[in-house]
Amino acid sequence: MDGVIVVDKPQGWTSHDVVNRVRRLSGIRKVGHLGTLDPQATGVLPLVIGRATRLAQFYLKNDKIYDAVLRFGYSTDTYDAQGTPTSPESEPAIDAAELERALGGFLGIVAQTPPPVSAKKISGTPAYRLARKNLPVELAPVEVHVYSIELLECRGAEARIKVHCSAGTYLRSIAHDLGRILGCGGFLKSLRRLASGDFTCEQAHTLEQLDALAREGRLREALIPGGKLLPAFPAETVDAQTAGRIRQGRDFRVSPFHVRSGARYVKAVTRDGELVAIGEAVLPNLYHPVLVL
Repeated sequence: MDGVIVVDKPQGWTSHDVVNRVRRLSGIRKVGHLGTLDPQATGVLPLVIGRATRLAQFYLKNDKIYDAVLRFGYSTDTYDAQGTPTSPESEPAIDAAELERALGGFLGIVAQTPPPVSAKKISGTPAYRLARKNLPVELAPVEVHVYSIELLECRGAEARIKVHCSAGTYLRSIAHDLGRILGCGGFLKSLRRLASGDFTCEQAHTLEQLDALAREGRLREALIPGGKLLPAFPAETVDAQTAGRIRQGRDFRVSPFHVRSGARYVKAVTRDGELVAIGEAVLPNLYHPVLVL
């Protein structure tokens, strides 16, 4: 059980709740997630399992794709539907053309201020802990990249958007800032993550599906094995003798016909598809194992 299981996280569960559930189902202690989702959000939550947890470093900057519903008419202290209103409530009729223009201002590399109720740390303390104690929270803007924003629907005081963005982008902040720009307040009503890096909804399993597989002893069927992870890295098939040397930390050569010239990383994979190591280029066609599974 070394690989990734993509979970379709249900609403109301923390990412850590899901990790704990999969630990119990698999009987494996080494389980971690590749990017947290807020409890009220749903969708793609990739979990690394077993020795594949060592691969997490290669997923830290995964792009994300979200489907979000925004509610206009007032703002909240958490920038989402769970918060306390911080402005008078109204029921505006949002103009789609005006909203489209406002959305355009979020495209590209922008400086975004995270929500006060977030995991961002202030002098080592998560901001949400300070906010819940009614202590002042002042977070510095963070540079994020929004690759695309598509307005899917605009009806009354609500709008639905699809956003492709870099890791660390807060859709709650986008909703809050849009409300300020439109002059009526706004917050994130609901959020679903459609993709995290290479992992998509089509690969995701609900917790109920995973429970059923585990009861039948078939949980492995939900696993994406190590050899199929990081598809952007070229793969070099190695024999048992070469795999042994790689596990001892020795450099290995790759075929110039299989691996494109200039590739920084290469996956060393056995003939059975088992991921042995990730190698980093030291010379043309020569790689050093920087991570061994």
